[in-house]
Amino acid sequence: MCGIVGYVGSENAVSYLLNGLKKLEYRGYDSSGIVVGKFENNEPKFYLYKKVGKLKQLISALPKELSGSWGIGHTRWATHGLVTDQNAHPFYSQNKKIAVVHNGIIENFQSLRKSLKDEGYIFSSETDSEVIPNLVEKYYSGNLLEAVQKALDNVIGTYALAITSVCEPEKIVVAKRGGPIVIGIAENAYYIASDVNAIVGNTNRVIYLDDGDIVEVSKSGLKFPKIQNNDYAKRVEEITINSQETEKCGFSTYMEKEINEQPESIERAFAGRINFEEATAKLSGYDDEIFKRTAKIVAMSAGTSYYASIFGSLLFEKFARIPSFVEFSSELRYKNPIVNKDDVYLAVSQSGETADTIYAMREIHEKGGKVFGICNVVSSTIARETDGGAFIHAGPEIAVASTKAFSNTIIIYYLLALKFARQRGMSKEDGINFINQIVQLPRLVKQTILQKDKIKKIAEKYSKADDFLFLARGLLYPIALEGALKLKEISYIHAEAFAAGEIKHGPIAMVNEKVPSVFLVPDDFLREKVISNIKEIKARKGPVIAIGVEGDKELESIVDDFIPVPKVENPVFYALPMVTVCQLFAFYSAQCLGRDVDQPRNLAKSVTVE
Repeated sequence: MCGIVGYVGSENAVSYLLNGLKKLEYRGYDSSGIVVGKFENNEPKFYLYKKVGKLKQLISALPKELSGSWGIGHTRWATHGLVTDQNAHPFYSQNKKIAVVHNGIIENFQSLRKSLKDEGYIFSSETDSEVIPNLVEKYYSGNLLEAVQKALDNVIGTYALAITSVCEPEKIVVAKRGGPIVIGIAENAYYIASDVNAIVGNTNRVIYLDDGDIVEVSKSGLKFPKIQNNDYAKRVEEITINSQETEKCGFSTYMEKEINEQPESIERAFAGRINFEEATAKLSGYDDEIFKRTAKIVAMSAGTSYYASIFGSLLFEKFARIPSFVEFSSELRYKNPIVNKDDVYLAVSQSGETADTIYAMREIHEKGGKVFGICNVVSSTIARETDGGAFIHAGPEIAVASTKAFSNTIIIYYLLALKFARQRGMSKEDGINFINQIVQLPRLVKQTILQKDKIKKIAEKYSKADDFLFLARGLLYPIALEGALKLKEISYIHAEAFAAGEIKHGPIAMVNEKVPSVFLVPDDFLREKVISNIKEIKARKGPVIAIGVEGDKELESIVDDFIPVPKVENPVFYALPMVTVCQLFAFYSAQCLGRDVDQPRNLAKSVTVE
């Protein structure tokens, strides 16, 4: 949540700050703002601008001639304080000589605010963030870095910070505890950002900050006070993302692009990870010996990753016969979990920076448990702190609502299930059949996307509905959950998902002619039971949309609208074609209603606060 940027260099800072914020706007778009520093008559001066709304509102308010050699910027996802100009970042200190942008939550800000007020400091906002520049001002005595260090000694909470002072021009102090932040290194400039997406195209050399890092960034270089001899060279890494990956490339929205990228991204997820000779998966990030003796698997996750993990847990039990559970990361750390030495925990997060999942992971580690990661971002906190794991290789996902990251996470779960199953008695023949189904998935998803015109028409037909039900059984139940979530996220239509057998235990009371039901219907042993559930809905005049297997004429004849997916040999593999239909249905529903599908209201891509 919240995106921060900073720049010190020989070019105009404004260009990078605005371009960087544009690339980070998916982290929050309640408001945005920048502070630019420049010399006028040899005197350093600050210029601050901030505005409620998306970045374009800020850009329209900026003077065209604005320039400067250093600056910081912010795009906000509101936590403390209403969405107002006053609560937008950056914040000045009381004397207006120090400016700050912040991502995170200061847990003790009320006591800090009261203490500062007692000393005569006046606050202009309702936010927790504003205590930071005033604390820095309080401790400032000619050295910004030392003042920041002393200020943060008083702070309880999480933060990624960029702090600059007109008293020390062309200098930014950066600090991290919990919130992600990266510094890009170029020949004549330094770039600061919440993630590398904002830096791509400016440099490929970066340093990912660790918790506890405080860094002084200036034209003369970087100063890491906690690193002996300031030798930070070994921490410099090269990024491989190209700028094209973060552009729309002819699509109307990032979400549409990312849905269409799924055949290629799915293939990346399993490429090089299949051992055809042994009929198993090669996942070098997982310790074979630990998993051979695993008594229980627990996945910790949130949102879309949570639903993918439900699917994974069902796979583990079905094929590997390992008891498997899924926990909300936000709840796990507070229930005092019982951790046994033979349990394995999975921390699942697209960004690898989901605060709830990070804290849950650390709780398990403190209790002596093993945690393995499933995430997309190589440099993320989860990737660095887990005991191993697998990257999903989805590539940059700019749209706030996840699509290809969900599908690629499912691929990792397929591979893990195969690996564990082969360790526990799955035959080589069954392993080969399993692999053959995995490698067919890019083609099956591509064929499903070709149904987009049909899906669009059906979405438009039902776009005026206020409520939806999504219903499925077995392994498709978590896919129904994800389908309902997508519709809610980007269209703002209320949607709920249920295991189809549960509809008669209360939810059927919602059914009438104005409440459509979306059924996911495979051609497995549960098909007839799902059809019975459909008839229960039809008996109460509820419209039914069925996502079913091509050629299922019986199903098509009893529902109002039918969306076919390609037939697969093993019904376990209907998950990705059917979730693709759900993604497209949500996308076209939102488009029909005029929603901003890439930046839906109240949401942010990476949830870095509790």
